[in-house]
Amino acid sequence: MKAEYKAAAKINLMLDILRTLDNGYHSLFMIMQSVGLYDTVSVETTDDRKITITCSEAALPCDKTNIAYKAAQAFFDYTKIKNTGIKIHIEKNIPFAAGMAGGSADGAAVIAALNDIFSAGLTLKELCAVGVKVGADVPFCLTGGTCVAQNIGEILSPLPDLTDCRIVLAKPDRGVSTKEAYSAFDTAQNIRHLDTCGMLYAASQGDLYEMCRRCKNIFEQLIEVPERVPIKSVLNRYGALAACMSGSGPTVYGIFDDESKAECAAESLKSIVKQVYVTRPVKSGLEKIV
Repeated sequence: MKAEYKAAAKINLMLDILRTLDNGYHSLFMIMQSVGLYDTVSVETTDDRKITITCSEAALPCDKTNIAYKAAQAFFDYTKIKNTGIKIHIEKNIPFAAGMAGGSADGAAVIAALNDIFSAGLTLKELCAVGVKVGADVPFCLTGGTCVAQNIGEILSPLPDLTDCRIVLAKPDRGVSTKEAYSAFDTAQNIRHLDTCGMLYAASQGDLYEMCRRCKNIFEQLIEVPERVPIKSVLNRYGALAACMSGSGPTVYGIFDDESKAECAAESLKSIVKQVYVTRPVKSGLEKIV
């Protein structure tokens, strides 16, 4: 038996940290958006009683630390289905350590694929309950589209689909530690919180231009990414409606209502960073292939 999914990357149209919770996690307000940059994840049964992972990206670990492995184990733990052996292959296109939920997208695809293979019949709510045990972004990656994400990111409320546009993604080589990024919030002073109410209203109205006016990420106040300023400068020079960092970085995105401007911006950005993509918003986090 085999199942295969395309798993979409995400960007944060807004990310604010509201407070630190008693358990050390953080209460968040995020507007999340799936974008058309995909990993392809295939899962097939074997008879060796193991979870085996292979990946097209040699730099990624294929052991128990991989979120795809954790997702498979969480599925078997939740459903009490006996693992007679599975092989997972990840064809990696989403940059890793980029703030675009590439690992979480892979985990979501594994959970959905196993639900198919073993005819477990889990609802989306149940799939998300499995996913949140693996990572806070996994429920969104299972759901996809345009959503408000709250608490640690697992409480999702759908929003109207984002108006079709072009999204330029620029990922610097330097990675950012998510743990260090959140630790910076815990010790920071004079944090300027974001216009969450204004963004939520604009998003609920499907108003792309008002949303873009409010695209902000609190991590831009907390962590330094040297390439961020020149990337945003190029995006703005070519007429981006918004230029903002995604997640804890380092990827910076620009939103354009003109495809030719987006393509020109992307071409110019290649002199600053190696990994540049032009994509668009999509309405789901997963797309079944097989």
